[in-house]
Amino acid sequence: MTYIEVIILAIIEGLTEFLPVSSTGHMIIATAFMGIEPTPFVKLFTIIIQLGTILSVLVLYWKRFFKSFDFYFKLVVAGIPASILGLLFSDFIDDLLESPFMVAVMLVIGGVILLFVDKWFNKPTTDDSDAISYKQAFIIGCYQCLALIPGTSRSASTIVGGMTQKLTRKAAAEFSFFLAIPMMLGASIVKLYKFLKEGHAFSSDEINLLIIGNVVGFIVAIIAIKTFIGILTKYGFKAFGWYRIAIGTIIILLMAGGYSLEIL
Repeated sequence: MTYIEVIILAIIEGLTEFLPVSSTGHMIIATAFMGIEPTPFVKLFTIIIQLGTILSVLVLYWKRFFKSFDFYFKLVVAGIPASILGLLFSDFIDDLLESPFMVAVMLVIGGVILLFVDKWFNKPTTDDSDAISYKQAFIIGCYQCLALIPGTSRSASTIVGGMTQKLTRKAAAEFSFFLAIPMMLGASIVKLYKFLKEGHAFSSDEINLLIIGNVVGFIVAIIAIKTFIGILTKYGFKAFGWYRIAIGTIIILLMAGGYSLEIL
């Protein structure tokens, strides 16, 4: 990868990680469009770059992480379902990650769902993500399992999951942000372990690419989170739904017209 490609991917990651539009899907499509060779480092980069976005949540909500240890255990409980399924079906998930068509289809399906979410769950009773119960946290974690399918969106799955538990859009989004930390950190550690176990090593240039990618992703994610909360609270999910449908449809039409995106 070139430095320009890394910056572009980092911007995409920072913009989409916490939005209900599937950051993984966007990374797969962007990598394919740019014709980036799927080397082991490239595949690792698309995961490790999430560390920068994790840091953005810690910076924006750092006071919340010293508020209650009970909240940490709720995050652990919420992370159990996806962690188990992720480990059991890691090879199958890796195969799905190689399909831009699958991403496009899930973008469209998820987009249609987001058009109606605000009407389906319009009577929230909880406006504080700290107030959720362990049962609610676990149920939200079960929804997160849907995100193992590329293009679904972890944020969309967990936010909608939170809304089914009568959380307001803002509270559901914030819990989704917090839940991303252990999940993304765990995924990065597992991916890094596999990378090193297979005998790969980082060159000095690759280390620089990782640093630049995470710094750019961190900065962009801070802006994206603040903007997203404002849009979500005021307008809901409909705009994100139409965006997903548009992007997914364009990709499907391009592939149907013979444009090959099967690069990863």
